[in-house]
Amino acid sequence: MTRDHYEVLGVSRDASPEEVKRAYRRLARQHHPDANQGDGGAEAEFKSVAAAYEVLSDPDRRRNYDRFGHDGPSTGMAGDPFGGIGDIFESFFGGGFGGTGGRRSGPTPGEDLQTTIEVELEDAVFGSEEEITVRTAVACADCEATGSTPGTSAERCGGCSGTGHVQRVRQSLLGQMVTTTSCPACGGRGEVISDPCGACRGEGRRVEEQSFTVNVRAGVDEGTTLRLSGRGAVGPRGGPAGDLYVHVRIRPHAVFERHGSDLMHRLHLPVTQAALGVELDYKTLDGTEILRIPAGTQGGELFRFRDHGVPHLQGRGRGDLVVEVVVDTPIDLTTEEEEILRSLAAERGEAVAEPGDGLLSRIRAAFR
Repeated sequence: MTRDHYEVLGVSRDASPEEVKRAYRRLARQHHPDANQGDGGAEAEFKSVAAAYEVLSDPDRRRNYDRFGHDGPSTGMAGDPFGGIGDIFESFFGGGFGGTGGRRSGPTPGEDLQTTIEVELEDAVFGSEEEITVRTAVACADCEATGSTPGTSAERCGGCSGTGHVQRVRQSLLGQMVTTTSCPACGGRGEVISDPCGACRGEGRRVEEQSFTVNVRAGVDEGTTLRLSGRGAVGPRGGPAGDLYVHVRIRPHAVFERHGSDLMHRLHLPVTQAALGVELDYKTLDGTEILRIPAGTQGGELFRFRDHGVPHLQGRGRGDLVVEVVVDTPIDLTTEEEEILRSLAAERGEAVAEPGDGLLSRIRAAFR
């Protein structure tokens, strides 16, 4: 069973940061492996003390620990079997438990890259495959990513004797401490290139244009970022490649606007069709459908085509296509058209302006 951090340090749950620090220093000196050679129990206790202090010395992690205990978020570092205290042990032991010294670091990973693609609305609705081209670092074919001239090889670094690390000893409150850092002469690789490749100047990589196919999922939205693992720049001298991040933009459509999973269209209708009704061949992204406009349709009324919108990325089905009617008032009437409308107004008992009573007529009269 995991011991309570407050119990390990011997402090109360309302202990101040200063009290936590004092308890940690006292117990760290007491259980330090250098002061307890061959005592496995002291080393285990020292690990517990260090782990407890790392959590309780951080206000956010302490708050989470107080609330959730050991199972809560941010009470340890992912991937570190000792709860994220690797840096503490390295400062005490010089890169390994018991002062075994640092190990050569692995190949340096390459950089992550970013690019942007623009797709049509149809591609965002139905999905597509897009070709992109980026300038990136690729493995040098001349030296096979070694960085050395063909026929030669790297040599062991004399600055760190091939370990990739150098150590520095300093005094602290806890006594003598050893700090391990990457060797500046070889960059932590443990080896140096004495005869660099002329094609890549010892980097083991060259910059070229590379093309990739990006799968755009149906339902992707503006601002979505797609991650292509291992499609970024390769690292120096055989280092692993970074990732390629592709930002998606969607070009404006001539007819439809996207609102979440729905598509919207403002359909302009003449007053005659809105008043008398009409059946239209309406083109959706899926094909032609019949749109029935009933007689007496008012501006702002909505008509909906179910499942003709954008697919839901997180789930099944699609949104809808929503058509909003905009009734257009006729302008630039001919004399005959105006007479027809006046007859209609008279038939319906609706008052209208007298002929020539409009603004345009008054402007014309002013110039006569």
